[in-house]
Amino acid sequence: MSYQQPHLFIGGKSLPDPDTARLTIVNPATEEVLGSAATAGPREVEAALQAGIAGHRSWRKTSPWARSEALRRIAALMRERRDAIAETITLETGKPVAESQAEIQNAIDHFDWAADEARRVYGRSLPGREANSLFHIVNEPVGLVLALTAWNFPVSLPSRKLAAALAAGCAVILRPANEVPACAAAVVACCHDAGLPEGAVNLIFGEPDITVAPLMAAPEIRKVSFTGSTRVGQILIRQGAETLKRMTMELGGHAPFLVLEDADPEAAAKIGVASKFRNAGQVCTAPSRFFVHERVAESFGAAFVRETRRIRLGDGLDPAVTMGPQISARQRERAERLVADAVEKGARVGTGGGRPKDRNRGYFFEPTVLFDVGEDAKILDEEPFTPIAALVTVSSTEEAIARANALEYGLAAYAFGTSERLLDRVATELEAGLIGLNSAMVSTAEAPFGGIKASGSGREGGSEGITDYLNTKFIHRRSA
Repeated sequence: MSYQQPHLFIGGKSLPDPDTARLTIVNPATEEVLGSAATAGPREVEAALQAGIAGHRSWRKTSPWARSEALRRIAALMRERRDAIAETITLETGKPVAESQAEIQNAIDHFDWAADEARRVYGRSLPGREANSLFHIVNEPVGLVLALTAWNFPVSLPSRKLAAALAAGCAVILRPANEVPACAAAVVACCHDAGLPEGAVNLIFGEPDITVAPLMAAPEIRKVSFTGSTRVGQILIRQGAETLKRMTMELGGHAPFLVLEDADPEAAAKIGVASKFRNAGQVCTAPSRFFVHERVAESFGAAFVRETRRIRLGDGLDPAVTMGPQISARQRERAERLVADAVEKGARVGTGGGRPKDRNRGYFFEPTVLFDVGEDAKILDEEPFTPIAALVTVSSTEEAIARANALEYGLAAYAFGTSERLLDRVATELEAGLIGLNSAMVSTAEAPFGGIKASGSGREGGSEGITDYLNTKFIHRRSA
């Protein structure tokens, strides 16, 4: 398998590697070094800023129709290159190649959707209060954007941000997570090859204090879109307040999964397992806290364990594998600590619970199901981001809702049952930006994505996603 060495991309050009610190990129399924990438130093960060300023000046002047066509060309290039990009995703993250292919499709969907929405960035005109006057309301690009993305979806996250920003007429500086530089470089290459002007999309790698902090202080950056932890999001919000930057924050989650008393336990278990262990549990919207009504707790728990034991752990390049490794040794150690803490406080391991005995290499952790998890267990309070499902039996819907809403997070929540009236009530009372009722699919290009409470602000996807990259201007025009 080939791995394309990533490079900084600034002002329409792939730069020769500067004499700076380098990132070492490791395949988490094998612990083998894939390659390295030069990071941006202060000079490269300033160059990216100046290129972005110039790129925005050019790109904002393009017509909505021209932007739409460019976005369609990006989507077409991603389709042509999907197999190579999928391989890169799997090499850098370890996720099964089928999941990598699905991620690319999601990225393509975002560019296609944004291409449609770019043509619908409408304004409006109203009669003025005098016979010779008109009111015009127009939408304009907010300005140069800093996009900061996480490692767990290294193609779809940059694509979601780039698609909306470019559709609105904004240039972008993209700084991806250090674990996945080649994935981001593949997306940026599609943007460049689609004919975007120089500086419309720029790519830098490196440590936050060198690459992010100077850009957060720059008044020319008018919008920040970040996907990552709540703690880092709070830091960025404080930094951005100095220059009153507009923010879209897609932050942490700890999604509750309610199995109501009239739910089909087998059907709920199948969906719950598929959603919980996708990307080895490293998904911000993954259900982590399963609140199961006592009437179906035994049957749901048995079905959940059965489905979990069907998961095949291994290197994502093997087509038969259905779950890959954790992204790093540190992430695996976190899973071990959470299980140990829960067991110490009374939990019972239904399946999994540690490192697989048949794998000596790779950051693997077994898909794990915990029963009888105590209220004081850390797994019920801290965002796990690991392949651990914590099952808790409840005696009523009221108890399930109360416990679901008890945390600071409010990204996603799920409920399974047959009574439409009860499901409607649960959807109304759950405190989350994304709700799945008898479904765990809550992220799609045509619908807004985002959380409430400590899970963030702003929306990506849907028409709302592009609105977040626009300024509204009011013009009162009188005839001379």
